[in-house]
Amino acid sequence: MLFFHKKKTYQSSGYFKGYTDYHCHILPGVDDGVKTMPQSLEILAEYEQIGVSDVWCTPHVMEDIPNTTAGLQQRFDELKTAYKGNIRLHLAAEYMMDGLFEERLEAGDLLTLGDEGDQILVETSYFNKPIHMEQTLHDIMSKGLFPVLAHPERYIYIADMKTYRELKQMGVRLQMNLGSIAEVYGKTAKRKALMLTKEKAYNYTGTDLHNIQLLHTILNTKIPN
Repeated sequence: MLFFHKKKTYQSSGYFKGYTDYHCHILPGVDDGVKTMPQSLEILAEYEQIGVSDVWCTPHVMEDIPNTTAGLQQRFDELKTAYKGNIRLHLAAEYMMDGLFEERLEAGDLLTLGDEGDQILVETSYFNKPIHMEQTLHDIMSKGLFPVLAHPERYIYIADMKTYRELKQMGVRLQMNLGSIAEVYGKTAKRKALMLTKEKAYNYTGTDLHNIQLLHTILNTKIPN
């Protein structure tokens, strides 16, 4: 049975000590996330204070935001030069499973997630399941890669645990947004996140941070147990 600590929040519990953020948008000026280098550095300074050890920058790549691998790498190098702290910074991307992703997958032009270099963070529309979703997931795995589905609790088209279990059986890994527990995306996303947590279905968590205000919201949220 899930319940909440009476007093422990993500901040007061020390949850973030040694934490790896597997999903955030703090690479500045490349998508709908953080806009400026000073804002990125402010977030990283706060991450240091709460004990975060590793951060994976995962900017959007989609037909509407067609970031290139070279362009993201250049901006990431600029962030690493500007940042003087001890957090280990890594670069991946959050790929929308659309036509552009299919082109990049076929070309092998992808920024991978994780130290082994064999995972791809992917997302879909919140409202509609991609027509060829299962085929695309199989195509990813046929390349020797593991798809990591970002914030699956937020997808409205997934209504029950059966679908999540089927995805896991396929070999898909799941990444939860901590903001879902904070009810940032509504009650349904929170309910599904708690169910998936109870089933130990998640492989990774992340902040999906787009601004420092979201970090403060997460820090003040009570931790489910």
